[in-house]
Amino acid sequence: MAEKKVIGNLKLRIPAGRATAGPPVGSTLGQWGLNMMDFINPFNEKTKDLMGKNVIVHIRVFEDRSFDWTCLGQPVDDLIREAIKIEKGSGKPNVDKVGKITKAQLKDIAEKKMEQLNAIDIEGAIKVVAGTARSMGVEVVD
Repeated sequence: MAEKKVIGNLKLRIPAGRATAGPPVGSTLGQWGLNMMDFINPFNEKTKDLMGKNVIVHIRVFEDRSFDWTCLGQPVDDLIREAIKIEKGSGKPNVDKVGKITKAQLKDIAEKKMEQLNAIDIEGAIKVVAGTARSMGVEVVD
């Protein structure tokens, strides 16, 4: 059997367990002519344990209007905000610092996100997470 041709790669940030036919899910899937409920029900079921948190979802759309999807869990910036208990990052990360994060907290986040990060080993993953933290105005401390 030949591989189905992929005609679209979508990346959405959706509240876990709370996908609805409204935006962003409905409008995005609707543009591609996909049946929303074929995504919404399984997504809500799979992510109900993360209820209230945002998750990243990748959806591959095939030319026969079928699709598959993978849930990548919470974004790194959300995990950083959660770890150091801040509402949002800094608008001027070089000037205004909004908090501090420890190497141990960075390592925890890196271990959770290792599969999705562009890193060969855990040390590289920690550097990626630390870079995200710095770009949010979070200081990395020992």
